[in-house]
Amino acid sequence: MKNLQNALLLKQLYQLKELGYKYTDEKPFTGEEQNALELPNNLGELKKQAQNCHLCSLSKGRNHVVFGEGNEQAEVMFVGDAPLEIEDNEGKPFLGRGGEMLTAMIEKVLGVPRSKVYITNLLKCHPLASKEVHESELHTCKAYLFKEIELVKPKVIVTLGEKAYHYLTNDTTALKEIRGTVIQKEKHTIVPTYHPNFLLKNPSLKKEVFLDLQKVRGLL
Repeated sequence: MKNLQNALLLKQLYQLKELGYKYTDEKPFTGEEQNALELPNNLGELKKQAQNCHLCSLSKGRNHVVFGEGNEQAEVMFVGDAPLEIEDNEGKPFLGRGGEMLTAMIEKVLGVPRSKVYITNLLKCHPLASKEVHESELHTCKAYLFKEIELVKPKVIVTLGEKAYHYLTNDTTALKEIRGTVIQKEKHTIVPTYHPNFLLKNPSLKKEVFLDLQKVRGLL
């Protein structure tokens, strides 16, 4: 599946919709462009392509592309929504207090070092606080995430927060209703739970995440 091509097509359709179009027979991609839009089949090259990506306006305000990191053959992949400012400055995912909490959860509940899992985000660029992320930007960036999943082939994907779960599964069920549920989506096993940064503001929910990760450990 040519995810990047599909993402770009979606972006154009959103733009046309905003302009008032309800129908178009325009074909924005030719055969030559199709080959150029195929994503590479290794994580190193995929990271390079993401670092040079300027397909949406989020690229204009970033310092670094925050690509995924960790074990390229991980059994567990953690997917958040978007990088924070500290992560944009360093170019690495899940830093700061939220990152420390995620590391502790991985080590204490799953019983493995953080380096044994793969950690990434739906968005690879930090969205500015003054700018609302457009749906087309989420769909454009999702192509990179799908390719990461395809290459890592995790046994379990843990989505951190509502946006990551919604955009990965197209299921709009509220997170509080679905968290901790083991979901089979095509070839993948997904367990949604709360984002570590959300737990910093709502520490009473740590017990729920502990139980969710215990369930993940059982699946392994």
